[in-house]
Amino acid sequence: MNGINIDLLKNMLSTYSPSGNELKISEVIKSEIKDFVDEIKTDALGNLIARKKGSGKKIMLAGHMDQIALMVTYIDDKGFLRFSNIGGFSPAITLSQRVIFENGTIGVIGSEKLESLKDLKLDKLYIDIGASSKEEAELKVSIGDSCVYFSTPLIDDKKVISQALDDRIGCFVMIEALKKLTDTNNDIYFVFTVQEEVGLRGAKTAAYSIDPDLAIAFDVTATGDTPKAKSMAVKLGDGPAIKIKDNSILCHPKVKNYMIQQAKENNIPYQLEVLELGGTDSGAIHLTRSGVPSGVLSIPCRYLHSDCEMVFLSDVKNSIELTKNILENDLILN
Repeated sequence: MNGINIDLLKNMLSTYSPSGNELKISEVIKSEIKDFVDEIKTDALGNLIARKKGSGKKIMLAGHMDQIALMVTYIDDKGFLRFSNIGGFSPAITLSQRVIFENGTIGVIGSEKLESLKDLKLDKLYIDIGASSKEEAELKVSIGDSCVYFSTPLIDDKKVISQALDDRIGCFVMIEALKKLTDTNNDIYFVFTVQEEVGLRGAKTAAYSIDPDLAIAFDVTATGDTPKAKSMAVKLGDGPAIKIKDNSILCHPKVKNYMIQQAKENNIPYQLEVLELGGTDSGAIHLTRSGVPSGVLSIPCRYLHSDCEMVFLSDVKNSIELTKNILENDLILN
C-alpha cells in the first residue's frame, strides 16, 4: 500500500510502551533494524542507539519511542482508580476513552457528576476496570501501574488513524529510511529515545554520550487545516514539514536550509513549520555539551495526544524519501 510497510506500522502503533517503560517497542524496533546497522545497543536510560558507521560527520537522528500515559495513584473501596497523567492529556479528549494496562487489563475513563463541563478536570476523572471492590481491583492493578489509550490502528490507502502516532510515526520514518540507505560517508546514529513526553530526557542523555556534529529530530506537528483551526501553515498531504521554530528550539539555519535544498533537488514536496506551542527532542539535543546544530523533520498530524491521531501516508512516504536523501549527501555546516 503506497510502498508502506503496513504490518510493521500497525505493530508499532499497537505496542504498549508508555514513558518510562519503553522496552516492548524497543524490542520491536531492534528486531526490525539489527541487520541494517553496524552496532546496536541500549543505554542506561533505555534509549535504543543504532550506528551505521562512516568517516564523515557524526549525525544523530532522534525519534521518541514513548507514548503519553496515565498512572494509577489511588484505588477506592469500590474498585475505581484515580490517576495522574504522564505527558499531556486533555480531560475532554480523555473522558469515555478505553485504556489498557501492560497486563492486558482494559478499563474506561469515567467522570464524577459535574454541574458544568467547565468543571471537567483530570482530577474529576477515574478509570473503571469493572471491579466491585478495592480487593478485586488490586488483583489486576497496583499503585504506580500505567495505562495507555486502547484503540485499533486504522489504515487505508490514504491515511492512518491511531493512538501513539506521536511519535511511532517518526520512528517508522527513521526505520524505513535506514533500510533504503545505500552509500553514505556520514557516521549516522539512529536513536530511538525514551521519556520525551515528560521532558526530552532520553534525548538529553543520548546526545551527551554521542556528542554529534549535528542532529535531526523526527516528530509529529500540529496542522492548521481543520475548520476554524488556529492559523498555521501546515496541512496534511503537502509533504513533510521542515521546522523553523518551536517552544524548545530555533532550528540551526544551515541544517534547515540543507533540508530544504535536498527537498528541492529531489522534487520532494515540503512545508515550513513554525510551531507556537510544544517542542521535540531537538530542544534538548541542541543544548548538549558545547552545542549541536539541530533541525527537525515533522510529520503533519491532526488530533494530537488523542486515541485518533491522523496522518497521511503520502506525507510519511515523502518523509522517508527526504530523510534518505539528507543522509546520503554530505551536510556542509562550515
